[in-house]
Amino acid sequence: MAKNILICDDAAFMRMMIKDILTKNGYNVAGEAENGARAVEQYSALKPDLVLMDITMPEMDGIQALKKIKESDPGAMVIMCSAMGQQAMVIESIQSGAKDFIVKPFQADRVIEAVKKVVG
Repeated sequence: MAKNILICDDAAFMRMMIKDILTKNGYNVAGEAENGARAVEQYSALKPDLVLMDITMPEMDGIQALKKIKESDPGAMVIMCSAMGQQAMVIESIQSGAKDFIVKPFQADRVIEAVKKVVG
């Protein structure tokens, strides 16, 4: 059974790129969110197996959204996505419960490796 994944990134082209990588590798994209607040709503509605969450987003950043998702579902699986040079944020997101992180610009094999490690 294909794993359902929620993609959260404020850049539409990044969501499209990630969706392309995931679907080509047999994963199902359950939904997309353009900011952290929407990610939290989508998570509740869709109950995906995994969330790929950008750190820097408008309205609510990825770390705040991660914390809210983990509050409602301590078992939530979240992989954070960050640009180079966001080490402090990456550390905070791991401490807040993220299972892994991927650095932008993405390499397809690294995305799939992280997803497989977390949800198989």
